Amino acid sequence: MSYTFKKYQSSSQIPSNWNDVIGQHNIMLSKEYFRTLETSCPENMKCFYVAFFSADELIGGALFQYLNFIQHKTFQKDEAFCDVKNFVAKKFTKNVMILGNNMLTGQNGFYFDASKITIDHVIPILDEAVQEMQKQEGKTSLIIYKDYQASFVKYFQGRNHKSFFRFSVQPNMILRLKEDWLTFEDYLNAFSTKYRTRAKSAKKKIIGIEKSEMNFDDIQNHRKEMNVLYQNVAENAPFNTFFLAENHFESMKESLEENFKVFGYYLNEKLIGFYTLILNNKDIDTYFLGYSKDLQKEKQIYLNMLLDMVAFGINEKFHRIIFGRTALEIKSTIGAQPVEIFGLIRHNNSLINLFMERIFTSLNPVVEWIQRKPFK
Repeated sequence: MSYTFKKYQSSSQIPSNWNDVIGQHNIMLSKEYFRTLETSCPENMKCFYVAFFSADELIGGALFQYLNFIQHKTFQKDEAFCDVKNFVAKKFTKNVMILGNNMLTGQNGFYFDASKITIDHVIPILDEAVQEMQKQEGKTSLIIYKDYQASFVKYFQGRNHKSFFRFSVQPNMILRLKEDWLTFEDYLNAFSTKYRTRAKSAKKKIIGIEKSEMNFDDIQNHRKEMNVLYQNVAENAPFNTFFLAENHFESMKESLEENFKVFGYYLNEKLIGFYTLILNNKDIDTYFLGYSKDLQKEKQIYLNMLLDMVAFGINEKFHRIIFGRTALEIKSTIGAQPVEIFGLIRHNNSLINLFMERIFTSLNPVVEWIQRKPFK
């Protein structure tokens, strides 16, 4: 059977039944989410949507992101070593094309109707789309297939992928919410004494700080404060491939409505922290957050945010909370467990590509961490 595909640069152009076939299964591949990417994309990012057809029938779709690093500081810390890393990164990587979503952790790059096409046929036509995108939009220094579950490794072992380096950086931290956790107290009671005491101690430290859900007007009115708080966290990371646009959170709320939640933390009526969640069917994807650097340690804001996310998930009867691949150890203290994911990367310069494993591991050293096990 032959398959075809078509590229789009706007969510208004994609097939009218896109959400019926694709978007309803993963909100990060929905028209509404794509609209947010168009109205509040990071300034160094461009997005493309590819629809796949069997005859004239839509059977799947994919998200491609192009990132330009010419004017972007990938390594942020104000240290001489980061200047060297930025020089090396830009010397070999001017831009990158990603099959997937660089703004999220997990397999959010494509969806196909399994009743219309098997996975054995999906990977080859994705490869064709990658090659065609490189022809139409210009060759990028790097091509990345992003965030696949371990079970997908076998589909990337053929001739088409021999030139790619398969990498696995930090795992995706996921908490599966148990059916017998009817309340937050049930969840805490499943902890051993040490971790239950730690969680309750953190809760006491945040007394005096008010927490409430932020609606669209709240988000719009606090746009600048939220951006500052977000930057506090983003700039502390040693490695960033993009920074969010200032209007990103209000754009997300406008497009996703009740499937995008924002919760603010206030001290003396001043916003001192916030976190965001994307509600994706039975899963919650934790999104970006921000907090005051001056109050974070004293009030244990971040740990309290993690616990509040769990409480929300339990109260609203979700199945899983996907916490992503940062701050692994503290996320493990609230019960999240590591799930290994992998990606493929190739440099379009064949000589440089010979050394891709060495280059990649030097710029992305393995993070040593201790997995905590809080449950009895």
